[in-house]
Amino acid sequence: MTQVRVAVLGGGSFGTVIANLSASNGNPTTLWLRDPQQLADMRESHENTRYLPGFQLCPELQFSDDLLATVAQADLIFVSIPSKAFRSVLQAAKASLRPEQMLVSTTKGIEKGSFALMSEILREETGLSRIGVISGPNLAKEIMSKQIAGTVVASHDEVLRDTVHGVLSCPYFRVFSNTDVYGVELSGALKNIYAVASGIAAAHKLGENSRAMLLTRSLAEMSRFAVHLGANPLTFLGLAGVGDLIATCSSSLSRNYQVGFAIGQGQTLQEIVEELEQTAEGINTIEMVKHRADALGIRMPLVSGLYEIIFNGRSLYDVVLAMMLASQSSDVEFVLPKPGEE
Repeated sequence: MTQVRVAVLGGGSFGTVIANLSASNGNPTTLWLRDPQQLADMRESHENTRYLPGFQLCPELQFSDDLLATVAQADLIFVSIPSKAFRSVLQAAKASLRPEQMLVSTTKGIEKGSFALMSEILREETGLSRIGVISGPNLAKEIMSKQIAGTVVASHDEVLRDTVHGVLSCPYFRVFSNTDVYGVELSGALKNIYAVASGIAAAHKLGENSRAMLLTRSLAEMSRFAVHLGANPLTFLGLAGVGDLIATCSSSLSRNYQVGFAIGQGQTLQEIVEELEQTAEGINTIEMVKHRADALGIRMPLVSGLYEIIFNGRSLYDVVLAMMLASQSSDVEFVLPKPGEE
């Protein structure tokens, strides 16, 4: 395989996973970190002791705090920055970007205020056309443990999709392709909402019947919202949709599930954030999607219920009761005709 020069921006858990996969496949790879203490620690230990303790990284993986130099030497750049800082990092990096470079977001979030997805921010801030996203059931610790997993790279650029496949694919990590950038990216952001709901349900020891209904209604709700915004409904039947939903709603390794579980046990958001020490995109996404769905007239009872629990202090019992007594509707999205179409 032809070597590809790779840069990964962001020293969180998944950024570290991507950088390690790339370097392990023989690609010259640099992981950029802005925290001097974390950089020094990773150079010394060759391990991400903050987010992935106990996992040794590929010996060839390089680390840097020089953003412009890291970006300038790369052919393929993965951006693994939390949504709240995504735009500012790109603004700082764009002086070193070239038109032929490929940019891929791994961030599953929506920018607060603008409701922009990360691929949209990539285009707005850089002006480049070779844009892609990665999403799927990708719990970082499992991938570092070399447990079999898969992801989806979505882009309209076939060369970009092929390049990402070559850079990341290995015997335990498979890369699938899609051209529905918006659907893949939006599904990755939306499922964070339902991981929070699943964590709350687990804390209250709801049964398997309840969990099954929660998962299937979550899939219906997120696909309804995304299709209204232009996504392909079939995308939600793949790894980026139902696959990621199952993983993050079922695993205590999911940060958003952990947040929901803590909420279900009565902790405050401030206590949870301080204890977690990582970004859980789901809380911000709940707030943004609730307001956008209301503005567009899209029915999203799970999002509305979570919003009431988290931001307005309503009890889980009251919210669930209201949902259970709601009017009849199809259990499969897009099956029943819309009002007036019978």
